[in-house]
Amino acid sequence: MVAAVVVGSQGRVLVARRPDHLHQGGLWEFPGGKLEPGEAVEAGLARELDEELGLKPTLMRPLIRVHHRYPERDVLLDVWRVESWLGEPHGREGQPVEWVAPEDLPSREFPAANLPIVSAVRLSDRYLITPEPGPDEDAFLAGIERSLGSGVRLIQLRAKASPPRRLAHLARSCLERCRDAGAGLLLNSDPELVEALGADGVHLSASRLLACHQRPLGVRHWVAASCHDARDLAHACHIGVDFVVLSPVRRTVSHPGLRPLGWHRFWALTEGASVPVYALGGLGAADLPMAWAHGAQGVAGIRGLWEGRTPDRPPP
Repeated sequence: MVAAVVVGSQGRVLVARRPDHLHQGGLWEFPGGKLEPGEAVEAGLARELDEELGLKPTLMRPLIRVHHRYPERDVLLDVWRVESWLGEPHGREGQPVEWVAPEDLPSREFPAANLPIVSAVRLSDRYLITPEPGPDEDAFLAGIERSLGSGVRLIQLRAKASPPRRLAHLARSCLERCRDAGAGLLLNSDPELVEALGADGVHLSASRLLACHQRPLGVRHWVAASCHDARDLAHACHIGVDFVVLSPVRRTVSHPGLRPLGWHRFWALTEGASVPVYALGGLGAADLPMAWAHGAQGVAGIRGLWEGRTPDRPPP
């Protein structure tokens, strides 16, 4: 099956209510439907959008592929983000349609298979992981501000060498700047600190992820995790994280001894995930089209996104 996240003015997305007599009737959904035998994905999605909404997409890209098992059947949703089109969208089959702000989507009732799509819509295409803060705090915060100015809207504060008091102080300063920019801030730290400071979520390291037997925070917060293989991904999905970072896609300066996944292996692993996946490892904003083509939500990075600098890449 194919589905579309149609993005309109001010970032709002179009959702439709399923007819009561259908499977999952009465719930809201992202428009789409079944492919015809032998039909290409893009052609099938264009046909469905014309039949359901009277629009013809002119610019779209892959967003996420969702495998979901209902008690009565398994579904695979190939979801694309539609950013421009011809026509005025309306419910051609009599179904109610509404434009909804991404932050308001969690208040709607969707089929379970649509929930990862809701997360993907709300997440940025770039996820900045901060470098370890040095002694010059003003310089570090200036880097945060420059990164936000370049369009980054999701940041992980990673300050493992900082003592608890300094980490809390840095987190408050970063959170203030993220709030001003309309960005989200996750802490690579204890979930308790996230709640105490009012940050937007927690990022679990791979070791902390495997030590968790359940989701450490409620649904009001983001829960993310670092993954390196299929075992990590399976456990992350099992405890109910919202998204993951999968690495390393390429060989990196910081971890030269780790064998890179490469794009083909990255894509194969994302096929087994039921949540959005960021690609990490020697990547920057210029790699977004390649990441999207291989199943990624977007790219995560330190050097590649910090202050907009191009990532350092070792020779092949």
